[in-house]
This record gives sequence, structure tokens and C-alpha cells, in this order.
Amino acid sequence: MMNTLRNQYNFQPGEVITGKWYGNKYKIIRELGCGANGIVYLAEYRGAPVALKLSQNGMSIISEMNVLKSFNKVQGSALGPYLIEADDYIQNGRKHSFYAMEYIRGDGFLHFVAKNGHEWIGVLLLQLLKSLSSLHKKGWVFGDLKPENLIVTTPSYIIRCVDVGGTTVIGRSIKEFTEFFDRGYWGLGTRKAEPSYDLFAVAMIIINTAYPARFSRKGQGYSQLRQQIQAKKELWRYKNLLENALSGKYMNAEAMRNDLMIILQRDSKTQVSSAGLNQQKHNRHQNNKAAGNTRAVRHVHKKNPGKIHGRLLETLVLVTLVSVLYILYLYSRLV
Repeated sequence: MMNTLRNQYNFQPGEVITGKWYGNKYKIIRELGCGANGIVYLAEYRGAPVALKLSQNGMSIISEMNVLKSFNKVQGSALGPYLIEADDYIQNGRKHSFYAMEYIRGDGFLHFVAKNGHEWIGVLLLQLLKSLSSLHKKGWVFGDLKPENLIVTTPSYIIRCVDVGGTTVIGRSIKEFTEFFDRGYWGLGTRKAEPSYDLFAVAMIIINTAYPARFSRKGQGYSQLRQQIQAKKELWRYKNLLENALSGKYMNAEAMRNDLMIILQRDSKTQVSSAGLNQQKHNRHQNNKAAGNTRAVRHVHKKNPGKIHGRLLETLVLVTLVSVLYILYLYSRLV
């Protein structure tokens, strides 16, 4: 399917697509991605970058446009990009459908976490769960929820979804999925569109941060996933949250978000307390050293890297405190 789409929509940088009905022109810059339902290009429209999606399936285009319109009506939602316009264009006498949408700049979710640290996982997923809650209340399930469809904008650090092709009306069958994030693949539920389907995927996104290469199912899905969680220390803090989401115990995004908030609050207090204890130990060590002979201490410092180590420890503690306070600041803005 992807090869067919690329052969049919083989646009080169600099080519221009002109809408049949509105006459707007889109200058192709490069391909952004290709999937089962279409191909997306980065294009220039009136001097600004936009994302342009083309598809052989006109009904798919209409469905995705309706989803984007629904997203646009959710005030404060950070989900899909805003819709600019939809049109057709004629190529060799054949009509093709497309729509233009906001181009979201930023880092992919996994790349952002790898670059900035695992402490960002909870902060970003708090945002995602809030947006999913709004989406579910509007009667939609995102469906094909995975890191590839998540962008973290900079410098605002807002998590956004960039592909709504799998979004499905609640109650229907999921129309697009990726095995690793699909509860049906793991034998842990149906592919019926309901909030718990998305929440299972959120749990798998967290697991994916510890296993960037992912893994395949072997035997009992739930038992295997629990073992994979236990094998990675960075996942221990989320253990109960993950098991609840994987087993379908969360009926709505608010419940999962509340549990995640409790985890973050607990971790923040632990980090602040730990940093404070380290500073106290360092201060006591410095005071003990100062109580000795001043000349002897200076002599030791000349031949001993202890003073340098002390400064490094103090710097590390200060950096830790600043990092924790910054995360708490971001957390307070997002809650």
C-alpha cells in the first residue's frame, strides 16, 4: 500500500499542487510520512509551512477532517493539528482528495524523553491523558496511539498528536492499530473503540520508553508484560498504574490521570528530600574538615582532589534541586 501511494503521489520538492475548488497553491518541500490511509507532505502555503495529506480514499479524508474539526472545538485540547482547508486536485484527468493542516514542529516523544530524561514521561502523559479525556467525552477514541504519532513542541513542551487516521467513533471497531500498542495483540481485550483501549496504549507507550526496540508477544500476554515491567527499574514507579491500564481497570482517562498525579507528587517529594539530605551530609563533611588545623587542611587540599569533589557534589545537588523545582513548576501549570 505504501509503495502504491508513493508511486501515485510521487511529488518532488518544488512541485506545486493547486486546489480545484479554491485555487490555493501548495509547494511541496518533502515527504513527512506514509501510512495505510495516505501520504503526508511538508508544503509551503502562503509563505508558511503546512502538512498536506493526500489519500486514494475520499471517505477516509472526510472522516479525518471531521475528527480534526471535533478536536478544534475542544477548547484547550492539545490533540490533533488544526484544519486549514480541504480540496481536490486533478492529476492526469483523475481527481484526488487532500486536506491541509497545521504543521507541528518538535521532537518525537521517544527522542525527547531520551534526550531530556525519563522524569518528563509523567509530565507529558498528564497532558496526553487530559486531552484524551476531552476526546472521549466528544465520542471518539484515538485508536492508533503510539510514540510515532506524538510530538513534543518546543519551547512550550506541549505534547501533540499528528496523525488522526486511526481515530474511531466510540462503539465501533478500531480501524487502525499497531500491534505493540494493541490490546488485542496481547490477548488483553477486544478492538472495540472505548476509552480503555486508548489507556492500554498509554501504558504501552510508557513501557516503550524502557524498551525502545520493543518486543514481540511470547506466551501469555499479561504475564509477559508484567515480567518486562519488573525487569526495568525505571518502570517500577509506574508498576501499579501500568498493571491497572493493561488489565482494563481504568474506565476513563481521569482515573488514570489521578493515579499518575499521585505518583509524580510522591516522586517530587522524594527527590526534594533526597537532595536535602545530600546537602546536609555535604555540609557536615565540610564543617568537620574546617574544625581541623587550617594549615593542614590547606596542605591536604593541594595534594588531594577532595575539595574538587566537594564542589562537584555541591554543584550536583544544586542542579538536582533546580531540575526538581523546574519540573514542579511545569507540573503546577499543567494540572
